[in-house]
Amino acid sequence: MDLEAVRTFVAVAEAGQFQEAAADLSITQQAVSKRIAGLERDLDVRLFTRTARGARLTIDGQAFLPHARELLRVAERADASVRPGRRALRIDVVNRRIVTAGLVQDFYRMRPEIELDVVTLDADVDGAIAAVEAGTLDATFHAVPPWQHLPEPIRTARVIDEPHELLIGPRHPLANARAVAPGQLAGHRIRMPGLDARGEVAVYYDELATAFGITIDVVGPVFGNEALLAEIADSSDLATLVGEGSRYLWPDSYDLRRIPVRGPAPVYPMSLIWRDDNPHPALIELRRYLDSRRGDSRRTDSRPGDSRRGDPPGTDVWVPTWEQRAAPRS
Repeated sequence: MDLEAVRTFVAVAEAGQFQEAAADLSITQQAVSKRIAGLERDLDVRLFTRTARGARLTIDGQAFLPHARELLRVAERADASVRPGRRALRIDVVNRRIVTAGLVQDFYRMRPEIELDVVTLDADVDGAIAAVEAGTLDATFHAVPPWQHLPEPIRTARVIDEPHELLIGPRHPLANARAVAPGQLAGHRIRMPGLDARGEVAVYYDELATAFGITIDVVGPVFGNEALLAEIADSSDLATLVGEGSRYLWPDSYDLRRIPVRGPAPVYPMSLIWRDDNPHPALIELRRYLDSRRGDSRRTDSRPGDSRRGDPPGTDVWVPTWEQRAAPRS
């Protein structure tokens, strides 16, 4: 069914005259007559009766009018669902517990008028980039090593450098430490079941473990975060690594501790990934917000040589070798 003809039908029905409807639609009266005649042929009914006062709806026209209006409303909603700036910005935060989810939530608190569709895509960086390239996502967050293939329209910008914390129970030997150095973790049980065995995450943790003599145990079934937290709370030697911005909840009786890892502070670098030709205005606002957050963190640093805050890399921070030698991406 021709929607322009339906729109013309509704205009004539509301105006009561072909000539007035033509003026409202900025077309000729002949074009109005042609559209109505075509619609009547499609429906095999007469929709109007011409009178000296104009055009009057027939019984069939009266029956069709509410459905015609609904057709136009549906068409408008369909158009709005895909038009940049009128549909929700679709963002992959990777995991709702980690820093990316918190940052996007903070962005929404500042700009609640912006509609967001927050999802967690179960994919590595290759799959996430493919989703952005295909248009099923507007943006995603991942570490992007320099060897990562980036299709022509894909752009990235490093927006997050997340430090680690050691999550341990009250009977762990390091439970009362104010901070721990990565080298102190050698010989301790670092349990991270379900850690990716491939991709940029695996490369990062392999390099971290090698650099500081840490053994990360990824073997065994994954029973979920709640089961791991219960196991850590009941253990005197078990620990895990979590991001500083990650969110976990546990019963008070667990008495778990989050100890900052510093001297140097390992940081996991994450980039925003998007299509350069994506015109969604909310994507532009999100990028500005993330840039401002990163800029604020650089300005408020009080420790020298901290590349998390934008200073030149020094002994206070450890980043994977790919970030030490990689040029900025944008």
